[in-house]
Amino acid sequence: MGDSGGSVVSIDVERISFGGKEHHIQTNHGPVSVAVYGDHDKPALVTYPDVALNHMSCFQGLLFCPEAASLLLHNFCIYHISPPGHELGAASISSNVPVPSVDDLADQVADVLDFFGLGAVMCFGVTAGAYILTLFATKYRERVLGLILVSPLCKAPTWTEWLYSKVMSNLLYYYGMCGLVKDSLLQRYFSKEVRGCSELPESDIVQACRSLLDQRQSMNIWRFVQTMNERYDLTEQLKQLQCRTLIFVGENSQFHTEAVHMTSKVDRRYCALVEVQACGSLVTEEQPHAMLIPMEYFFMGYGLYRPSQLDCSPRSTLNPFCISPELLSPESMGVKLKPIKTRVRLQV
Repeated sequence: MGDSGGSVVSIDVERISFGGKEHHIQTNHGPVSVAVYGDHDKPALVTYPDVALNHMSCFQGLLFCPEAASLLLHNFCIYHISPPGHELGAASISSNVPVPSVDDLADQVADVLDFFGLGAVMCFGVTAGAYILTLFATKYRERVLGLILVSPLCKAPTWTEWLYSKVMSNLLYYYGMCGLVKDSLLQRYFSKEVRGCSELPESDIVQACRSLLDQRQSMNIWRFVQTMNERYDLTEQLKQLQCRTLIFVGENSQFHTEAVHMTSKVDRRYCALVEVQACGSLVTEEQPHAMLIPMEYFFMGYGLYRPSQLDCSPRSTLNPFCISPELLSPESMGVKLKPIKTRVRLQV
């Protein structure tokens, strides 16, 4: 493990339920928590969650799917980065600590890679986390082999979103994780079908997420909301991305339009959009099975497969090729992945 420049302290905490270890790393832009799962000799997959979430509340639905877990853990060592103060058991960050910029958080990812001695990695981000990892990919192009993005953000906030976030910030600041804030976040994550109504109860995944939100430090969430509300437009930088990109978005996501916009700006030869019907933004939790086959095709372009298709685990550096033709075929996807559809633009 390498030192990123500042003083580095590593504290390992066994995660009995998941079998991982948590490292608390002092980066050049403040401390960050990274939960590591898998064999360090395998290629690295770095994840980053959405606002008010960490890997337990953002990726466990996907990793609880046996097929998805075998695909990911067979091929990768997973490094779950939490936004500052979002890890389990986090203390409230002092008000004297400046709120980081989105560039600070992207640079923090680079410090984490330096700490673990990682070169080029696969990145997997959700909404706000997708923005941070996309920004990281535009700043450190040689360090990103591929991007898997779920309901990603790539533009600056609209006035409506900016005002909405300001209201949420004020509620967090003065009232903490109150019911209104939790309802707003759940609306951000999930479709109304699983959020329930007066006639139907909330689904189990929504109830579990609501319970996990109660464990967050409200001022730490306030800081991340403030950071994301000051983000800038990445549209022009997207044209310089040098990696393959797979984008998932629920058709009922608040960020559906932005995901489609992003797909139109990334190099059309190396980007595919998978739209998941009857799903909100948090596809990893609401419909994780819908992600399996697209990810399989995506990884096949790097020479990676599910364990049932290999006798031994891949150890070599990933070799990125074009996205598999199957992934770029709406007809093929329609047969294999109902009720999923793809939207891609093939170069003539």
